[in-house]
Amino acid sequence: MSTPACPLHFTTHFHIRPMSASPIYTALHVPTLTPHPSINCMQWSEDGQACFITKSAVHILTPDPGINFNTPADVKAPAGDEQSGRPLGWFKTMIETTRGQAHSWPEISPDWAATSLGSLDVSLRAVSCSPSNITSRGRCVLAVLNSNMEVSLWTTAKNHLKGEWLKIQDVTSFLLSSISLPESSSTLIKALCAQTMCISWSKQPNFAIAPIPSLDTSILALGNRAGSITLLRFNQVGDFEGDVSRIETIQLSERWITHLAWSPWSLEHPGQCESYLAYSTDDGGVGLVRVTQSLQLSPSTSKFGAEFMVNVTCEIISPKVCEADKRSITDLAWIELRGRSPILVSCTSGIIHLWSSPSPSSKWSGSRVLVLQTQKISVASSALYPVSGLTHVGMQDALVLSLFDGSFHVVHSLSINPSWSPPTADDTLHTDMLSKVSRSIFAHVTPGVRHMDVSRISGMASYDGFSTFIWVYEALRPADFSYKHEARHNSTFVTAPLWNLDDDTVFKILEEALSNVCQARGSAPIYQLRPTLLHLCKTGSFPQLCPRILEILHQIPADDTASIDISPWSGELVPELKARLRKSFKTHLFGWDGLLSSRMRLSVADLCWKLCKDPQMQAQCGQVAQILLNTISHRVLRILMHHFSALISILVASDVPFVLRIVVQSLLPGSPLDLSAEAQRLSASVSANVAVDPTTAGLHELCPACHVEVPLQDITAAICPNGHTWARCSVTSFILSTPVVRTCIGCSRKALLSPSQSSSSGSDWLPVAARSWIVTELLEAVQRCLFCGNSFVCIV
Repeated sequence: MSTPACPLHFTTHFHIRPMSASPIYTALHVPTLTPHPSINCMQWSEDGQACFITKSAVHILTPDPGINFNTPADVKAPAGDEQSGRPLGWFKTMIETTRGQAHSWPEISPDWAATSLGSLDVSLRAVSCSPSNITSRGRCVLAVLNSNMEVSLWTTAKNHLKGEWLKIQDVTSFLLSSISLPESSSTLIKALCAQTMCISWSKQPNFAIAPIPSLDTSILALGNRAGSITLLRFNQVGDFEGDVSRIETIQLSERWITHLAWSPWSLEHPGQCESYLAYSTDDGGVGLVRVTQSLQLSPSTSKFGAEFMVNVTCEIISPKVCEADKRSITDLAWIELRGRSPILVSCTSGIIHLWSSPSPSSKWSGSRVLVLQTQKISVASSALYPVSGLTHVGMQDALVLSLFDGSFHVVHSLSINPSWSPPTADDTLHTDMLSKVSRSIFAHVTPGVRHMDVSRISGMASYDGFSTFIWVYEALRPADFSYKHEARHNSTFVTAPLWNLDDDTVFKILEEALSNVCQARGSAPIYQLRPTLLHLCKTGSFPQLCPRILEILHQIPADDTASIDISPWSGELVPELKARLRKSFKTHLFGWDGLLSSRMRLSVADLCWKLCKDPQMQAQCGQVAQILLNTISHRVLRILMHHFSALISILVASDVPFVLRIVVQSLLPGSPLDLSAEAQRLSASVSANVAVDPTTAGLHELCPACHVEVPLQDITAAICPNGHTWARCSVTSFILSTPVVRTCIGCSRKALLSPSQSSSSGSDWLPVAARSWIVTELLEAVQRCLFCGNSFVCIV
């Protein structure tokens, strides 16, 4: 069972190096043993959370830049150091799995080939993060693999930042129950097919359909001892739970499948994407499987809320990328590069193997082999240690790798002509420099470091895609051959820049994040803006940067919602309609790139307002934020009114109060003329089709404190004549006088909890005017903030 992270599990120390050196943003001491080194030991989820595994737990850390709600970060550096800027805080929680084995393989098959040595002392081996927004609460799912070759799925219910993570499915049990084999097959085959050696979860493909359909098309791939790959799809079940269903099983080899890696999805034509699933076998071979997904409209008698079916086809590519040479592959990853085909990186002891498929836009194709060189930073330095992390720095076209011995290595000109040599003699980004900087950070954080001490990095990832990295290491002295009990092992989680970043690069980071918006990925804005949020907080020249940042934010994206065409519903009010309406709300409220870009701009504008110390500049930030806020609000209102117009024939008296609230909001001062005209037409249609009683229209609510009538004049707050102030629901605009609410982590706006997530039976806790099936479906559909696009948490 998962438990919230306990403060006793972490000993927190923060260090800032001298002014002549770069700052160390974070140094968290984690008293536990790290697993074997891997590029997947440290990774980011698309919810914006850093996940790293230790022997018995998955630690989940969320940086606090961009997070705004009443609960403070769990750990935070002390303020007061000018070089550190705003202290970098982290929210923390963890998944703590049971140490025992869930499946006894000898009971399934007594054959020696099914023996699991990892069952003697069960530990974690790997974690793979799903894309964001695939659960009913709009979050990620984590697939966890242990040393007994068992896979489980985990997600969180109320609070993914600090709350408990729960196991929602034992995938290994599903595999054992769903394996279909001939009667003549032995129990050994069944056991080997269920013994998972590696896991990898694909990203969401972009099918170039606007708006983006509310549909999870990511795939979880499992490689097993039987030499096959099983493709699974996650399905939402109930409130926050879910399970997987089998798509296909592909037999590839008679050898174990040891590593898997998905390439980025490429668009073949609108509605069809393909990806290459790379795999390695235990004899060193590397091969590819082409996976193609295509969308087709589901046959239906109504065009309202169009639904899609997904077809998946697989093809084994021949010949292999690398033939078997008896040297085990230690890591496998794809590197996405703009303007050319992706590059497959496979690692063996002391060697980096690069492969790229031929394409007109690629400067090179085929295979390249680079031999690692030892960096003499400690007595135990060796190029034969496994790779523990890799990341691509796009602006420098460089591949940065870390080894288990604590050294860093840089492959230059990755997309043109990969080599260890820097393109220019004065290039500061090179192997020797990064290794020395990482060693100096190790020496500063760890007291009493000598040449015999080794910084064993078990996992590394980029924080911002540029100069700042996160990694976890353990300080050891292997040369003395002394035994160290497991309870005495102590790891350290570090966040630090390895080289300086100029102001122009900060602008490029922001412009790239806002210009390459893709709602199809499903990633949270706080994930996409992570580099910008960090550098705005950490730069010492924010007052000089702010005017130019506001110019970038003021460029409002085109209005996608102006062309929305929703076909009218011609049938009765049936359960199918409710499901279609919920999905259509999701599709249109969160399926437009322009809306996502506006939400991201609002998040940056809000942060600038908080960072500004000059009142005049702060007022300018507030003006830009208000313009963006109005833009988002008007587009959301337009989407809702288009849906209500399509449902006009089946609206009943209980639906009218909420529909008229949307009409009134669209007529408030400052609303665009075309939006107000649409509101007038909708109001006339409602009056013509439904008998409207002005006394029960629900436009004026009563103050919960003094029961005086409160008019709807502001969508964010309600102020009664006696001065009582109440927040309004950010989804429905109703007064919030109930604890059954959720809070956005990005902007702290509150919204009514969706009925399925409430512990209260029925809808008695909802305002009377909100007890409509339309309001219910809207609350269920909106699992991310309508204004900043980030997820909600339940604090109570």
